[in-house]
Amino acid sequence: MSRRRGGVMSEKFKEELAKELGFYDKVQKDGWGGITTREAGSMVKRAIEIAEQQLAEQGRS
Repeated sequence: MSRRRGGVMSEKFKEELAKELGFYDKVQKDGWGGITTREAGSMVKRAIEIAEQQLAEQGRS
């Protein structure tokens, strides 16, 4: 039996993304396994956008 590694995103960050994207209620009801592939992809896309914004801001400092 393999153990799953911890994810790259913190639980709090994932919750914030789910709230922003409008499906946090589903996460509360069904857990992370209840979201669709499209919703998971939207979370990853948004996380990448946030990371790129932060890197761009650091580059200007």
